[in-house]
Amino acid sequence: MSDYVITHQKAECFYEQYERKGELPNQTHYCPGCGHGITHKLLAEAIDELGIRDRVILVSPVGCSVFAYYYFDVGNIQVAHGRASAVASAIKRSRPGSIVISYQGDGDLAAIGSAEIMHAANRGENITVLFVNNAIYGMTGGQMAPTTLIGQKSTTTPYGRSEVNDGLPLKVSELLAAMDAPVYLEQVALGNIKQILHAKKAIHKALETQVKGLAFSLVEVLSPCPSIWKLDPVDAQKQVREVLAAAFPVGVKKDRTAEAAPRPTPPPPPPLTEAPRLLRLPQAQLGARQAPPEQLPETGYRIKIAGFGGQGVLLLGQLLAEAGMDAGLEVSWLPSYGPEMRSGTSNCHVRLSRHPVDSPFVSTPNALLALNEPSLRKFIHTVEPGGLVLYNGHSIPEDCAVDGLRMIARPFAELADQLGSPKVANIVLLGAFLEATGALPLDIVDGALARVVKSAKWLELDRLALTRGRNAVMKEVSCHA
Repeated sequence: MSDYVITHQKAECFYEQYERKGELPNQTHYCPGCGHGITHKLLAEAIDELGIRDRVILVSPVGCSVFAYYYFDVGNIQVAHGRASAVASAIKRSRPGSIVISYQGDGDLAAIGSAEIMHAANRGENITVLFVNNAIYGMTGGQMAPTTLIGQKSTTTPYGRSEVNDGLPLKVSELLAAMDAPVYLEQVALGNIKQILHAKKAIHKALETQVKGLAFSLVEVLSPCPSIWKLDPVDAQKQVREVLAAAFPVGVKKDRTAEAAPRPTPPPPPPLTEAPRLLRLPQAQLGARQAPPEQLPETGYRIKIAGFGGQGVLLLGQLLAEAGMDAGLEVSWLPSYGPEMRSGTSNCHVRLSRHPVDSPFVSTPNALLALNEPSLRKFIHTVEPGGLVLYNGHSIPEDCAVDGLRMIARPFAELADQLGSPKVANIVLLGAFLEATGALPLDIVDGALARVVKSAKWLELDRLALTRGRNAVMKEVSCHA
């Protein structure tokens, strides 16, 4: 048997089989002739050659490469559209020993993610970015991208991109090269074998730049997109060589690798035990957590608070969360509000639990605190059977009455007005909730109130409002008990 040498094989950092399509375990989801498959291979080979596979974290975006985690047997994180370089920066800062690669297309990086990539580069984040530029939105059907060429037709420029209407193609590599912080920037193409081999060297060098700790590196890869360009793969590569590379000239845009010094390693984060001191929490909070209140149901409270903007909806939720923390509970507070500060819709989600909170979002509350009728109508049918509804009104509207719910209506805003200001209606409602549920000890709530409300005048009024709310439902609570 004659000796032989293997010169071409599958990179080790690819999975043995791809599970994206169970019936095609040896194929990717990319179209024939797509540049992503080539770029994946070049990146995988560079990772293997540098021996960094166990350190690599690949951040993949929204776009045609969204399923990169099905192919690369490395650390993988899939992020929201345009946010890959921002998330990559966070990962690198929290795990400085990792090799973090942000893999992005032109729609992802140059459009919705343009701010993220510019600031990551300007900060000199020690990450490596692969920017695959095919001058079109591929995954979503072929809309104009920031890099679409003048005259190029797309679904949103059916007569061709116009300089007057749409501006000129964005030259990302040249834009970043004007900054001082980036260390290595190169533009390469996948138009033929010679260009592909050079692209491999550039990707290897960009990763090596990060391995050496030198700072930000980016390789822009001019890539064919036969399906959306409506060309066969051979003609698509010709388009890259003759058209795309003419608009985005290939070559090194910045190279400071010879003189750049390694970026200083960031200091380790402080231990969690230091968080109360760093956050300047009162000394009373620095000790051991109290035992959770006995009245709290085993499943905890999932509370939806809703009303108009300006009714103190978010503050009420914040007070419940703050008091819950002081009481030794696991808590979350998630606000949601319209664009108007006053009269717009506003609601928030609050979780009070003995156990770790799995999600801050409350889709089926067991307590609804509604400060106006539109909010009552919007959320009443989401309350789980046996749940509590507190409504700011003289009575529950007939068509809002739901069997199996404990529903209490009181004019909380009028009760607040009697105290001197309708602004404390939210605290009257808080008092009613505490009386109706016993969810939190009153002294704990008072402590949170004193911490959140800075004005002595308003603190005194809020304490009166808390008592007024308790008294307003005390009789009904006694009857219910």
